[in-house]
Amino acid sequence: MAQETTRRTPRLARALIPLGLLFLSVGISTALVGPFLSLFLSTEVDASPVMVAAFLVASPVASVLGSTVIGRFSDRRPIRRLLLIAGGTAGLIGTGLTAVVRDYWILLGLSVTAVAVAGSLFPQSFAYARQVLERDAPDKVALGISGLRTVFSLAWVAGPALAAVILGAGGFTWIYATAALMYGIAALIGLFWLDEVPAPAVPQRSAGDPVPLDELETPRWVLLLTAGAFTLMQAPLTLSVQAMPFFITDELHGRVNTAGLVLGLCAALEIPLMLALGALSTRVRLGRLLFAGALSGVAYYALIAVSTNIATLFGGQLLNAVFISAISGLGISYMQEMLPRHPGRATTLFSNSFPLGAMLAGPLLGISQQFGYRLAYVLCAFLCFAGLVVLLLVRRAR
Repeated sequence: MAQETTRRTPRLARALIPLGLLFLSVGISTALVGPFLSLFLSTEVDASPVMVAAFLVASPVASVLGSTVIGRFSDRRPIRRLLLIAGGTAGLIGTGLTAVVRDYWILLGLSVTAVAVAGSLFPQSFAYARQVLERDAPDKVALGISGLRTVFSLAWVAGPALAAVILGAGGFTWIYATAALMYGIAALIGLFWLDEVPAPAVPQRSAGDPVPLDELETPRWVLLLTAGAFTLMQAPLTLSVQAMPFFITDELHGRVNTAGLVLGLCAALEIPLMLALGALSTRVRLGRLLFAGALSGVAYYALIAVSTNIATLFGGQLLNAVFISAISGLGISYMQEMLPRHPGRATTLFSNSFPLGAMLAGPLLGISQQFGYRLAYVLCAFLCFAGLVVLLLVRRAR
């Protein structure tokens, strides 16, 4: 047993190191482009507000649909490494052409095709990591997934600041060229550094017949309700960030740059907390950690909804970081455990909850603009609580 563990450790390291670099590359590419997409469309492409809104809706919808199709296909055969290479190549093409193209309709076409395919890199990378961890370190799956999710968070901590520097030096051409370079690196890592992992073994029925490949281990209604619960809890992540600058200036009469300090503190706390929760998952059941994190989210948003000073915002970021770390870091493993033979489909179900939650946050922000930005955090608390209730009811029903 000791010799087997010794043999597994170097193989695991050889797989996780390139995966970490792949996550870093994909994270930086999305962090460079995402925060400035509306500005790019408005200033460089001269798109109208309606055209910008249509672009911002069509892009995540195409990404969700593309990732869903690829996720279903990825579990049928041992081709996940090829899908990672294809996703990196699609991102290279999409962002590379965006660096030089300024026609709205061509850019929209690229967004719903090449960039949408590149969106599958996130769930497929986690699905690949799940298979590697189950093969080489089955007792550390949640820890490994949380560690890789931390790398993605690190990329988002550095990415927007890096984008601001690049934007000042070379404009959006350099922004998208750098993103294309990152996607190209991701494709090369998959091509030269990753090995293909076999598809999960097909179990046998008691009569000896193999279980059909499309037969899910968890009822479909349970999966959909669980994904819906994560969507409800992911929506506050977007809504609270979008509302924060307005809440600080309009409700608390503070300075707008305080929002950056508050959000930066939360991001700094998320990274060690993701690792800590991942390590804790080896001793505490994943569901309990996830539910405790969701409760932290309810407490945080309720606290901000009644806050009257800036100090409360800073003090509440520990609760916020626990919530984000639990949902973003452990939620992936939670869904994957529900579909052990379909890691691609499971991870896609979870990852799709973020763009769907972001789409839900848009109209809620509009309502908050009409009735006060404090309402945004009341809505966040309600959404988080509703998601937690759905998770608990579904788990009890199972």
